[in-house]
Amino acid sequence: MLDRQSRTTVGDQAHPLRRLVARSPTHVIAVTSGKGGVGKTQVAVNLSIALAARGHRVALFDMDLGLANADIVLGVEASSTWSDVLSGRRSLEEVLVQAPGQVAFVPGGTGLTRLANLSEFERHRLMAAMEQLERGFDVMVLDCGAGISRNVVGIAATADLILVVSTPEPTAVTDAYAMIKALTQEGTGRPGLPFGVSIGILVNQAESRREGIDTFERLAKVAAKFLHLPVTDYGYILRDDHVPSAVRQQCPVILRYPRCSASTCLMASAARLSPELGQPNTDKSLLYRVMNMFL
Repeated sequence: MLDRQSRTTVGDQAHPLRRLVARSPTHVIAVTSGKGGVGKTQVAVNLSIALAARGHRVALFDMDLGLANADIVLGVEASSTWSDVLSGRRSLEEVLVQAPGQVAFVPGGTGLTRLANLSEFERHRLMAAMEQLERGFDVMVLDCGAGISRNVVGIAATADLILVVSTPEPTAVTDAYAMIKALTQEGTGRPGLPFGVSIGILVNQAESRREGIDTFERLAKVAAKFLHLPVTDYGYILRDDHVPSAVRQQCPVILRYPRCSASTCLMASAARLSPELGQPNTDKSLLYRVMNMFL
């Protein structure tokens, strides 16, 4: 019987990053979207903090090749990026930033565009960095770019779970479906996902619970009808003025406004995800207990 690494590389031999990530026992979650402006980075940052609050050891990677800005949402200053790891100027340990909410953060950089075309030397260097992660983290969250470019789809396809963020707007829903379709064809040119990879939907900026559920059901219906693909519901986040306020303050909303509706929804999404990630290595943190006093 094929092991997990062998099965994940069948049909996508052209993707060295997938082969590297497949070696790691950590659970990889890629957060992406069909278009920009739907709050993808907000979801990636705050969901990472919510998972860390539940006791998971979380590393957040800014993999947005064009607009790497998770550091701004987190309110941290980063002097080094993934580019420095690939070039050998820094070790992964030196690049990692301890971000708010007990999350380790790896800032993005323009050098990430080279991930699909690494030299053999760079491949070994990246492999060594990934092996470091095995010892340190249970969950890796990749804040990927938006849109269906080859770079975005290729990086997202390295994950165990690809979380597609959409808003209820028709254009966003259409683009989210286009992303799902592109992901199913990644590396093979025909519908289907690599072994062990699943796709989930998280609806952002919903005006109501009903709108959030309806948006997911629309996407799930077309994915089942035209792609014969099941997608998982990871909840919705209600539209909340506290979110842009937190961005202006350069603080994650789940930390700045733990009682607001958006934070409540994010904690609920983390609760849906957590059982799939295995048993946390520690008890639920003080942050988790304090936040749940307000939820």
